[in-house]
Amino acid sequence: MIDPTDARDVDAALRHVKPSVRSLGAYTLKPYEPRIKLNQNESPYDVPRALKDRIQAQLAERPWNRYPPFVASNFIQAVSEATRWPSTGILVANGSNELIQAVLSVTVGPGVSVVIPEPTFTLYRLMTEVNGGTVASVPLKDDLSFDVDAIIGAARETDAAVIVLCTPNNPTGGALGEEEIRRIHDETDALILLDQAYVEFGGFDAIPMLDERPRLVVLRTFSKAMAMAGLRAGYMLAHPSLAAEVHKAKLPYNINFFTEVAAAEVLRCRSELAPMVHEIAGERDRIHEALRAIPGLHVYPSAANFLVFRVESPSVTHTELFDRLLAEYGILVRDVSKYPMLDRCLRVNAGTPTENDAFLDAVRTIMTEDQG
Repeated sequence: MIDPTDARDVDAALRHVKPSVRSLGAYTLKPYEPRIKLNQNESPYDVPRALKDRIQAQLAERPWNRYPPFVASNFIQAVSEATRWPSTGILVANGSNELIQAVLSVTVGPGVSVVIPEPTFTLYRLMTEVNGGTVASVPLKDDLSFDVDAIIGAARETDAAVIVLCTPNNPTGGALGEEEIRRIHDETDALILLDQAYVEFGGFDAIPMLDERPRLVVLRTFSKAMAMAGLRAGYMLAHPSLAAEVHKAKLPYNINFFTEVAAAEVLRCRSELAPMVHEIAGERDRIHEALRAIPGLHVYPSAANFLVFRVESPSVTHTELFDRLLAEYGILVRDVSKYPMLDRCLRVNAGTPTENDAFLDAVRTIMTEDQG
């Protein structure tokens, strides 16, 4: 029997893991139990009760002892109806993260270049490096907007296979416009992977561009505007020929029937969620204006459901602000200061008006109490 405390036995097991993978850090998130949770860009509102009841009625009739459909036709058809994109060009998955993994696994191998504007969602770099690829990192501009010329230049210089663009970008909130996306596509030879997880809150919707640009891939999630982070659902739109290749990296039965039924119903009834999305975007703008008025903070514009801001006060550090929000007020935001270019920065997503008021009152108190 192997002694798990024996370092030699552990090393014998780990030597079969690729060294390039062992040198990487995992995607992790420290668990907290706050009173007000504003750290993961979730919707502060649940799916409406009437919509839940309709979903639950469908689930109750489904035998749980049987596998879900091999092809999630109901979900795929709902996506096709909503986007007017052919079902042959649609893949659905257990969250858009799974589709990021699938796209990069079929395009990236040892030495393959992937252009990634940074700071951005760290999963892109992690999946690129796990597959043996090389990241060509392009820093955002000082105002955290995308440097389109530099992105194009890096793709040409490295003969990049993929350019990953998160727009609106997480964690900064900046978004690319239509002309900028066209330029990046048309002036490079790369596959353009557009992660549009937050586009319902602002920014350019790139789906209409798919018809004329077969190197474009658009990803969407149900975890934000669709209020379904707990069920994990996402979809990909691409040229049918490209979708067929990405499909090869997708695991069978990756969509359970709970998620398929719920995602299809929510998508078909998305107009019922539209007022919530509109309110969240409005609250984001209200938080932005309020934070701008607090001395010692620099707030960046955002087209997503969150804001990133830098703590520039000589008397309060970003760490102190984060810790006191949690310890004294039970409010959890996200410390993003370890990202490139985001030193002293925190990120907060828009919650309910009451939650946002509590956050703003707490920040005002902490930031101004030592200045009187």
